[in-house]
Amino acid sequence: MGGMNRWTYRYRSNKDPRTELRMRIREIAQARVRYGYRKILALLHREGWKVGRYLVYRFYQEEGLTLRQRLRRRRRVAIHRRERREPTGPNQVWSLDFVADQLADGRRFRALTVVDVYTQESPAIEAGQSLKGEDVVRVLNWIQVQRGAPKMLFFDNGSEFSSQAMDLWPYQNGVRIDFPRPGKPTDNAHVESFNGTFRRECLNAYWFMTVTEAKEILQFSR
Repeated sequence: MGGMNRWTYRYRSNKDPRTELRMRIREIAQARVRYGYRKILALLHREGWKVGRYLVYRFYQEEGLTLRQRLRRRRRVAIHRRERREPTGPNQVWSLDFVADQLADGRRFRALTVVDVYTQESPAIEAGQSLKGEDVVRVLNWIQVQRGAPKMLFFDNGSEFSSQAMDLWPYQNGVRIDFPRPGKPTDNAHVESFNGTFRRECLNAYWFMTVTEAKEILQFSR
C-alpha cells in the first residue's frame, strides 16, 4: 500500500493539468509585450479563469516572460493556439486598424478603420492627427449605440490598443479581445483587405486640406 501511494504521488507530480493556462499566459504576453504578470492576471480573470496571483506569477517566470521585452526578437516561436473560428453572422467580430496619410500641406494624419469581419462593412472611420486609446473608445461607444457591441474585438499590439481605456472597454461591455498570433500577419487579413481598398478608392482619390475636411469625406466612404 505504501508503494502504491509513492507511485501515485510521483505520477501526479509529473503531470501538468494546466497546460492550457500556460499557453494562454504565453499567448497574451507575446501579443501584449508591455503586460506584466499583474495585467495578464487581470485579463485572465476577465476571461473567466479562476486562478490566483502566485500561480500566474510562477508560470510567468517559468516561461521566461520576464525577459521577453529584451529578448523577444531572438526567442523561439511561441506555441500557437488553435485557429480562430470565423464569425457566422454580422456584429460578432470587429477588426480595428490604422491607415496613415497626409494632408495637402504635408501634415500627417491617420484614420482608424473598424471593420465587421463577417460583412466586410465599416461601421466607422475616424480621422485625426493624434488618435489615442480614448479616441478608439469614443468611436466604439458611438458604434455600440448604433448597433450594439460585438462578441469579439481583434487588433494588433499598437500603443493605442494597449491603453488602460482599451483594456476597460471590452471588460465593461462583455467583449473578448482576440490577439494576433506571432508570425501570422494573415490573422488581420480582413481589415488589411478593407484598408487596401479604402486607400485606393478614397485616400488616393482626394487631397484633404484639413483634418476636418478628411473627417467629413471619410464619413461617406464607409
